[in-house]
Amino acid sequence: MQNELTYLSIAALRKGLLAKTWSAREIADAHFTRMKTVDKKLNAYVCVTEEAAYETADRVDGKLANGTSLAPLAGIPVAYKDVFCTQDAPTTAASNILRGYTPPYDATSVAKLKAQDAVMLGKVNTDEFTMGSSTETSAFGPTKNPWDTTKVPGGSSGGSAAAVAAGLAPYSLATDTGGSIRQPAALCGVVGLKPTYGRISRYGVLSMASSLDTIGIIARSVADTAAVLQIIAGHDDYDTTTPPREVPDYTSAAETLRGVRIGLPKEYFTHALSKDFTAHLEQVKKYLADLGAELVEVSLPHTAYAVAAYYLIAPSEISSNMARYDGMRFGLKAEKILSLLDTYSGVRAVGFGSEVKRRIMLGTYALSAGYYDAYYKKAQKVRTKIAEDFAHAFQHADVLLTPTTPTEAFALGEKTGDPLAMYLADIFTIPANLAGIPGISLPIGLVNGLPVGAQLLSPQFTESKLLAFAGALEQKLALKLRPDIRL
Repeated sequence: MQNELTYLSIAALRKGLLAKTWSAREIADAHFTRMKTVDKKLNAYVCVTEEAAYETADRVDGKLANGTSLAPLAGIPVAYKDVFCTQDAPTTAASNILRGYTPPYDATSVAKLKAQDAVMLGKVNTDEFTMGSSTETSAFGPTKNPWDTTKVPGGSSGGSAAAVAAGLAPYSLATDTGGSIRQPAALCGVVGLKPTYGRISRYGVLSMASSLDTIGIIARSVADTAAVLQIIAGHDDYDTTTPPREVPDYTSAAETLRGVRIGLPKEYFTHALSKDFTAHLEQVKKYLADLGAELVEVSLPHTAYAVAAYYLIAPSEISSNMARYDGMRFGLKAEKILSLLDTYSGVRAVGFGSEVKRRIMLGTYALSAGYYDAYYKKAQKVRTKIAEDFAHAFQHADVLLTPTTPTEAFALGEKTGDPLAMYLADIFTIPANLAGIPGISLPIGLVNGLPVGAQLLSPQFTESKLLAFAGALEQKLALKLRPDIRL
């Protein structure tokens, strides 16, 4: 039964709990048992919280025994990307500069799930401070793709995607700044949702680029994703970017796609996509048409400039956000008393990895006197144009369909020596972050034995529509993808 429990949906786990077919402790135990064998190959978890998990599970079982009603996610395990502040476990952003650091408070999203009696299994791997597209910049070593351990799982939320795909967690909270949820979800064959910027509070989540960072969910189905979003979405007084908007019902399915206009951005369907990947996308288009949707071509003409604009805006904000890690207040400290400048430079030289240093330098240069107007300010103007492109496209389409990534998962080490090639892995996901719109990736098939995904995009704060359409497509695809992990 243990292996079965690790691949059940949230609804199925809850149904079994309420029927007392299994206990919350048995669910947690099944995941930890699987973790002890499978994760030796994947390196998805950087911290495992067995004691806290069993404590929560036993509390849930006690409520069941007493006839106390359970919250929707009570007893359901969750893994947190290692940038979510947790009182019960270290939060290190997979960086040596924070190795061993435990925050004094929980992130708002963590607190909301704690209030539900969700069972925290542990913290999962990420590119250092979420800076990467392959989970190879982590100070804890790379995570491997459960479909092929010679391949990357994507990034920066590679630990989240690998854990969910491998049956090591039903879902994971993660972050998406330029595709860090959708890209690894596509490469690992799971569902990844990046909501509208501000739909979920960022309070207590370590910042990378504050105007782009978005909290989201990686799960094995659209329904599971919607169930989690229902709990963690909403306004937070601690995060002024969360608007005081009502949280609608995210769990209702689309009755029909008849008459729904699906936009196909011509800039995304390029000859660079492989023949097999294109064939899967064509099948998706056919399924959507079979469901009654109308397919229309749209244009997002500034797409070609998205990566360049992003890699000026994001590093500029990184340069500012990383200044707090100075060896003075928390995290890594200087071993002996030095001058202030030597302390700063010494701690940061040892604590930060090469990708973090690269982006700090890029951002500092872009913000420096004489270059601000030429680089950062111009990139912000391009960002506005990209947002205008989407606004115009949504006048002609209810939702947009694109590939999530240009290719299936690439080999470990293949792009680490070529930063530009690595950055281009997010070419189809970055524009949504620049525009602040929601996007979801769902698996559509295998190419060379590896998963590929399709991305759906919709206007700001239309997650209900996005999830309903994605759920209808998922049901039509009827895929049963599960990696064969040889131990």
